Amino acid sequence: VKPMTPRCSVPKAVPVGKSASLHCHENEGFPKSTYSWYRNSEPLSPDGKSSTKSHNSSYTLNPATGTLVFHAVHKGDTGRYSCIATNDAGFAKCEEQEMEV
Repeated sequence: VKPMTPRCSVPKAVPVGKSASLHCHENEGFPKSTYSWYRNSEPLSPDGKSSTKSHNSSYTLNPATGTLVFHAVHKGDTGRYSCIATNDAGFAKCEEQEMEV
């Protein structure tokens, strides 16, 4: 069963140096969905190392639960975040949401 559009929760504003948790979840898909996060349409790698064109942000991304946790945000983490739920039958994406740091 193809995933439904996931529910994403992204904090609107986070003070520099604080932690931030972003959540993404849907429960219609079978087999269970895995989740990937994007910032400004760029994929965030699951191992917590940002791509070369971004800064060295430290975060934990759990593809099984859809949780993205920033340990200490900084200005470079500001952006539009979205999440995609994927399984064997297809994928679904939530609306982008802005997070201000």
